[in-house]
Amino acid sequence: MADTQWPIPKFHFSVEIGGTSVGFQEVSGLSMETQFIEYRAGNDSTFLTQKIPGLKKNGNITLKKGMFHGDELFWHWWNDVQVNKERRETVIINLLDEEGNPLFTWTVNNAFPIKFSAPDLKSDANEVAIETLELAHEGIVQTLA
Repeated sequence: MADTQWPIPKFHFSVEIGGTSVGFQEVSGLSMETQFIEYRAGNDSTFLTQKIPGLKKNGNITLKKGMFHGDELFWHWWNDVQVNKERRETVIINLLDEEGNPLFTWTVNNAFPIKFSAPDLKSDANEVAIETLELAHEGIVQTLA
């Protein structure tokens, strides 16, 4: 099995926001956790609590991309949500194989921006200007291709 299977590299991915394909430098925060409830029955002779699964909690997703002249996707979405509180988008993140076919897909439901960060500006820097958008959402569904 070790001769036929290799770990999947994480640098080849694609992202769609509301049906529009957008190129990103980094996507992070695809995390979910289950909070637990501690419970102890009154007649339990061990005097230990049991841990029971409780509410699910989703982490915020952070998207980073280079800035281009005339590209104001993040800014417009951020501004629109400030006025239109009901605006949500489906975000689809695909981890791709060498040919560009999806291996894993994460569908982020009802996402909306909660934080926008413009790039840091430094007169002695030579890096690309990177803008950041942090998204809250109502759940992630992972599927295998």
